[in-house]
Order: sequence, then C-alpha cells, then structure tokens
Amino acid sequence: MNKQKIIAGFIDQLQKELITLKAAALATLEAATHEESKPENEYDTRALEASYLAGAQAKRAGEIDEVLSLFQHLEFKNFDAQSPISATALLELEGQGKRSHVLLMPIGGGVTLRENGTTVQIVTPHSLLGEALLGLRQGEETEIDVGDKVREYKIISVQ
Repeated sequence: MNKQKIIAGFIDQLQKELITLKAAALATLEAATHEESKPENEYDTRALEASYLAGAQAKRAGEIDEVLSLFQHLEFKNFDAQSPISATALLELEGQGKRSHVLLMPIGGGVTLRENGTTVQIVTPHSLLGEALLGLRQGEETEIDVGDKVREYKIISVQ
C-alpha cells in the first residue's frame, strides 16, 4: 500500500463528506426556520426536531473539519520494521484469520477509506486496539479483550 496515496484518499474523502454535510445542515436549518415549519399546535414539533438535526449535522461537520485539518497539517512519519508504532503509522494486521489495514491517528477513529479493494480504518490511541499497538514493532503480536473474547493481532507491516 502507498501511504501517501492513502493519506490523499482520506483528505479527498473528508473534503467531499464535509461539503455534503454542510449543505445538508444548511438545508435542514432552512427547513427549521421556514414559514411553513411554524407549529400548527402545541404538539407539532417538526421545527424543533429539524433544529436539533441541523445542530447535530453542524457538530459532525465541525468534527470532520478537525480531522481534515489534522490530515492537511500533520507531519506523517515514515516507519520501518524497527520503528516503534506511534501516531501516523499505517499498519497491516493479521487477526481472526484475516488481514486488515489501520492508520493510527490522534483523532478520527472509525473513519474508513476503500482504496483499490482494500479498506483502511482510522484507529486512535484511545481505542483498545490503538492503545495495544502503541510502541510495538513489525512482527510483534498483541491481544485485546473485547467483551468476553480475546482478539489476537500480529503486525505484518508498518509504514
């Protein structure tokens, strides 16, 4: 996997998502404040619900904007097999009989990118997996407790 291409893909995806979300929030806000949204009676909550939705959309847009800004301004480190894992590491893991790819970032956990048939997910040090990976090196293994199950992961590669 090409780390620079993955980073560019995340930036492009986040920019598109931000544009879409801002437009949706604006449309929802306009619907909430439109003349036709005035309550017809004391039980009509359409405008109130639309304003809550617009607020949630604006909050999510702010979160995406923060992750996007981080991608655009953070210096991404280059890792090799001997480098201890830290933020900005792109990892290939093997666990539960399958391979997965994660990008360790300070924020943005759960955001995924599909690139050339491969899914890359952002994981933060605040997650169980992210915390377990910090400081390890290529070839090492870790395990995390998820509910009543133990999941084991082997670090196949680090970039």
